[in-house]
Amino acid sequence: MLKKKTIFSFAAIMLILIQGLWAGDTATFVDLGFSPDGNTFMFAQYGVRSTNLIPWADLYLVDVPRNNFVSGGRINYVHNNPITAGNDGSSALYRALSQNTSIVQHHDVNHNIQGKPLFIALDDSPPGEAIEFRDFENSAAYRATVVSTIEGSGTGLSSSFFINLEKTQGSTRSNYTVGSPSIRRPLIESYRIRRVLVSPRGDSMIMVIEMRQREGENFNIRYMVEALKL
Repeated sequence: MLKKKTIFSFAAIMLILIQGLWAGDTATFVDLGFSPDGNTFMFAQYGVRSTNLIPWADLYLVDVPRNNFVSGGRINYVHNNPITAGNDGSSALYRALSQNTSIVQHHDVNHNIQGKPLFIALDDSPPGEAIEFRDFENSAAYRATVVSTIEGSGTGLSSSFFINLEKTQGSTRSNYTVGSPSIRRPLIESYRIRRVLVSPRGDSMIMVIEMRQREGENFNIRYMVEALKL
């Protein structure tokens, strides 16, 4: 009897832990590469819905000089069935890519031309904190600050943001305002620069933004990018 009670207690604890683990879901960001001229950048995010274990994937193609999506450059895919044991949901990403090779080829995206990382955030770095990083190959130093506006609460929560970017290269200092503060995003409660990439030629910058999205009492992690020509 004691053994049965011990097994039951262990199973109950594991169930509680699993329920806590799936309280919200965290997307995985994937760098899918630039076009050779650095004018187009492709990325993806994928994950598993915490409510039903269905894998999903989003593909995005970005016009870097315009800091906007190319025509038809937002693609969403949701799988029909839930994941099985040991599956991380990446199968949805592979399916989405296999079904959309034509747009990738049309914009000349090369999956081998990935961004060079200049900055990667630590897991415990707070949102909104100014970050500093360097591009040693081009002798440039940067400081970036996220400026966000949060309004409302609960289901009425919405927010917007932009980024102040300072670049110092030799004796020259340049300032950029990156983003669209007029765009309000429902249920996003915070923004953080998760990583910064530059194209192999060093003239296109991608800032990967981690967004914390409210879902009831829990939250999901999603990604977007801000892009600019240097």
